[in-house]
Amino acid sequence: MSQGDRSKLKLMVVDDEPDNLDLLYRTFRRDFQVYKADSALSALQVLDEQGEMAVIISDQRMPEMNGTEFLGKTVERFPDTIRILLTGYTDVEDLVEAINAGQVFKYITKPWNPEELKSVINQASETYKYYKQRSLALRRALRRESLFNEVMSAIRGSLDYSSMLQTIVQTVGQTFEAAYCMLRPVDGGTLLASSFSYQAETTKNTSFDLSEDLLRQVVESRKTQLHQSSENNPSSLQVVVPLTYQQEMLAALALCQEGSTNTWSAEDIQLIEGVAEQAALALSQAKLYQRTLDLAQQMRNELEVARQIQTNLLRQSWPDFETVKVQACCFPAREVGGDFFEVYVHSQGDIWIAVGDVSGKGVPAALFMVSAISVMRRELSQETSPDPYHVMENINSSMSDDLIGNNHFITMVVARYTPSTGHLAYANAGHIYPLVWSHPEMVAQAASGVETVEPNFLKARGIPLGILPVWKGKAGTVELKSGDVFLLTSDGITEATVTNQAEGSGEQTRSMLQQEGLWKLLVEEQGSLSLDNLLARIRADNPVQEDDQTILSLEVL
Repeated sequence: MSQGDRSKLKLMVVDDEPDNLDLLYRTFRRDFQVYKADSALSALQVLDEQGEMAVIISDQRMPEMNGTEFLGKTVERFPDTIRILLTGYTDVEDLVEAINAGQVFKYITKPWNPEELKSVINQASETYKYYKQRSLALRRALRRESLFNEVMSAIRGSLDYSSMLQTIVQTVGQTFEAAYCMLRPVDGGTLLASSFSYQAETTKNTSFDLSEDLLRQVVESRKTQLHQSSENNPSSLQVVVPLTYQQEMLAALALCQEGSTNTWSAEDIQLIEGVAEQAALALSQAKLYQRTLDLAQQMRNELEVARQIQTNLLRQSWPDFETVKVQACCFPAREVGGDFFEVYVHSQGDIWIAVGDVSGKGVPAALFMVSAISVMRRELSQETSPDPYHVMENINSSMSDDLIGNNHFITMVVARYTPSTGHLAYANAGHIYPLVWSHPEMVAQAASGVETVEPNFLKARGIPLGILPVWKGKAGTVELKSGDVFLLTSDGITEATVTNQAEGSGEQTRSMLQQEGLWKLLVEEQGSLSLDNLLARIRADNPVQEDDQTILSLEVL
C-alpha cells in the first residue's frame, strides 16, 4: 500500500450480494481505503484486523446477522465510526431500531442513486473528520480541566494569603515536575523582597540562580518570559509567568527545568499560564476573603448595636396594672427583624396593646418596624383616646406611599382595653386572628379532664397596611370578664413546626403549629399563663428559627 493510500480514510462495505459489493468497491476505491466483507461475521473479522473504519456501509438483509445487529455490535468498540444502512424496503420499525441500536448516520434504499450515495459518503467522511477533531480537542480540554481541578483544589485548601502563596509554588512545582520553583509577590508594580520556593528532592544539592532582570521584565511587560539558561544544556529551561487578575499584578512565578528528558512543550507552557491565571484568581479571592472577614466583623458589631437599639425601642417594662396582667415576648430571626409589639397607657386610663409584622426580614423590615412604632405612638398620644379603626387608617395613610414604593406591607392588630368597663375594641389589618378564652375555666377543665372551654377567634379583619392608599377593614369589640385572656401572636409562632407522633405506627412527622396547635399548647399549660414557658416549648422544638416570633397577652385579673 502506497503512502497516498495510507493517508486515505478507511471505508468498509458489507453486502452478501457480490455484484453490489463490487459496485460499491469500484465506486469508492479512488477516494478511500476500501475493505469488503460478504457477511456480518466476516466484517467483524476485518474490524479485528484493520481497526476503526471511518465509514461502514452495510446491507440490512443478510444471512446469520442483519445489518442492524451488525452495526449495533460496532458501536461500543468504534463510537466515532459513521454507519450507513442499505435497505431494500421501508419498514418503519426496522429503521427506528437501526437508528436507535446501531446509531445509524443515514439509511439509503435500494436501488440507490450513485451520485446521491457519493454525496452521502462524502458528508459522512467530513462528519467523521469533524468528530475526530472534536474528540482530540475534548481530550486536551479534559486534561487541562483535570489538571486545573487538581491544582486549584490544592490551592483553595487554604484561604490564608501567606499559606496560599506557599501552596501555589509547591503545587505548581510538583505538578509540572519542575526542578525548582519560586514565587515573588508584587505590590504596586514592585517586586517584594519576600519569596516562596519549592525544590524537587532530586535537586536538593543544586543551586538555582534566577535572573532578577527576567523577573522585572515579566512585571513590566506582564507577559511570559522563557530563558534557556545554557547553550550546552538545551534541556535547562526557565519559565517566568505573571499572576495577574483584573489588571493587577499580584506575583511572578518562575519554574526551572534542569536536565529533564521530557522538556516542556508549547502546550505545557500554555497550561502553566492557565494555572497561573487560576492561581491569581485564588490569590485575589484570598485577599478579598480577609477583607470580607474584617467587614463582616464590622457589620456584626453594627448589627449588634442596631439590635440593642431595636430591643430598647420595644417596651421593656410597663406599669403594674391593678386589674390586668400584660406579658410580651419578641425574638427576631436575625439580628434585627420586622416584628414589634406595643403596650401604651393613655392618660384617660385606656390600655393599648398591639402586635405587628412587617413583610420580609432583616434590616429593611426593621426600618419599617421603627417607622410603624413611631407613627402608632404619635396616634395613641392624642388627648382623647382614639378609636382603633381610625388609628389603623392614619398609620396606613402615613406609611402607604413608602410601603407600596418598596414592595412591603404590614399586618397588625391594635386593641384598646378600658379597665373600668371591661370593653375591648380592636382593628385587625390582615394579621392572625386574636384569641380570647377564659383561663380559669381552662385550668379547671384540665384538672377535671373534661374539655368544655372553646377558643374564641376574633375574625373581624381588614387588608394589611401598605396595600391600598386608604385602609379598608372592619373593627371589632369584645367584653372581657374576670380571668379572660386576649392573645396576639405573629406568624412566626403559628408557622413554627412541631413534632407529631402518629397513632399506631409511632412514626414522627413535622407540621406547622397553626392556631389550632397553639391552642392545644395553651390547654396543656398548667397554672397561671406564662408566655416565657409557652415560647420556650415552641422554640425547643425548632432549633432553627425561620421567622420573627412575637406574642403578647392581656389577662383580666
